[in-house]
Amino acid sequence: MTKNILIIGGGHNGLVCGAYLAKAGNKVTILEANDSVGGFLASHQFSDGYSVNGLAGVVHPLNPKIAKDLGIKAGGEPVDTISLGKDGRHLILGEDGVSGDKLSDKDKDAYRAFKKEFRNYAKALEPLTMNKPPRLKDMDTRDKFTLAKLGWKLRFGLGASSMREFLRVGGINIYDVLNEIIDDEQLKGAISFDAVLGHQMGPRTPTTVLTYLNRLRGETYGATSLAGANSAFEEAAAKAGVTIKTGAAVSKIVVENGKATGVVLEGGEEMNADIVVSNADAKTTFLDLVGAPELDAMFAKRISTTRTNGNVAKLHFALSALPNFNGLDADQLSNRLIVAPDMRYVEHAFNHSKYGEFSEKPILEITFPSLADISLAPEGHHVMAVSASFAPYNLKAGWDQNKSAFSHKVLSLIEDYAPGVSASVVADEILTPADIEQGFNVKGGHWHHGELTIDQSFMMRPIHGTAQYNTPIDGLFLCGAAAHPGGGVTGIPGHNAAERILSMKGGAS
Repeated sequence: MTKNILIIGGGHNGLVCGAYLAKAGNKVTILEANDSVGGFLASHQFSDGYSVNGLAGVVHPLNPKIAKDLGIKAGGEPVDTISLGKDGRHLILGEDGVSGDKLSDKDKDAYRAFKKEFRNYAKALEPLTMNKPPRLKDMDTRDKFTLAKLGWKLRFGLGASSMREFLRVGGINIYDVLNEIIDDEQLKGAISFDAVLGHQMGPRTPTTVLTYLNRLRGETYGATSLAGANSAFEEAAAKAGVTIKTGAAVSKIVVENGKATGVVLEGGEEMNADIVVSNADAKTTFLDLVGAPELDAMFAKRISTTRTNGNVAKLHFALSALPNFNGLDADQLSNRLIVAPDMRYVEHAFNHSKYGEFSEKPILEITFPSLADISLAPEGHHVMAVSASFAPYNLKAGWDQNKSAFSHKVLSLIEDYAPGVSASVVADEILTPADIEQGFNVKGGHWHHGELTIDQSFMMRPIHGTAQYNTPIDGLFLCGAAAHPGGGVTGIPGHNAAERILSMKGGAS
């Protein structure tokens, strides 16, 4: 029997979920508040003639199963990560190796072994990643099967020695792990950068090994590339038969006798549904759209206390010319550049955010998206996109009067590596977590709709009681980054949510 399904939010997970549900024969409508779908991947023009392809600087290929199922081409032109040194001593971190002046053979070998081992850990977690997280009580057959596959991957996929090492390091911090195996401070800083980016964490924070593995998961699918246009997700959804409505902001999820029966749009229009799926974050979904009166008091309290405040600012600079970085050729600027000289630097950058301050010396991810897509800037001009941490959502001094100060601080830091870059800036934009909250309808402006710490991951994401995509409200499901396995351009939450909906008795056709 065909079900009428409404999906709130046209981010990539909503599009993936909608495509799967429509392919199964259901009538699916996606309701997007903004004028275009894509969420964090949606392109926008920040100055006349200058645009960016969303907030993501770099992406990994989709999970191969999702890419094949939906006919989405996986990945773009591979890029390396270049860790910048003020003295021109740069490290080039590839998928399997690292190079750089003065880097010892010992550290080169250690890096290769480290990446191989930790990528194997990420692969071993794949059965858990691509399925609903199993309950620890009253498990169904699927839960037992997932745990069995996970156990097999850990014990026999890794081997006894690697499994013991995984169990030892899985819950600790990346700082201690890297100090055990690598000597070069710049190399350790570059690796720790990926463990903390997008999170309220420093290298010494427990569970940063887990967040690093979450990042590595994408590498198991293929090489990193610059973020491109988002049209592939929209095209896949449309091809599957999904109806997409933009400019359709939802103001309320209608709940009758404990069951979601539809939504009300901001203009007052009511739309009925057999099933409602939310691609919004958990706080927006439950506290704003459903409303606390429809929820158990303890459940509402737990949702309200999840940690969802972002701490990354996204800056876009329109440039009249490509800058000259000390020690880099122009063709190397098509890679991903980072500023994270060592782990102490990264930790000190994080320390400021503990007290509601932005980093005096932030860590940076720098890309030039116009090198991959010339349509983003006028001929001869370029766009420089920068992710800067740490920039807390609740800035003690307030963002309204401090945006320009932080933007100047970021640009001055880049100037240390690319003298003269400031003179080529013709326009700029800074999006703080508060701006991201407002512009992308994400509470707290967090990249991942919430921290990916151990207490907000797996069967605890977003909280216990709604970790398997279905919720305490009958007929209401989650499909976004707030659900397992979390954020990133993966499509996995959308895939898993669709599987869950289709598998539940009476859930869909």
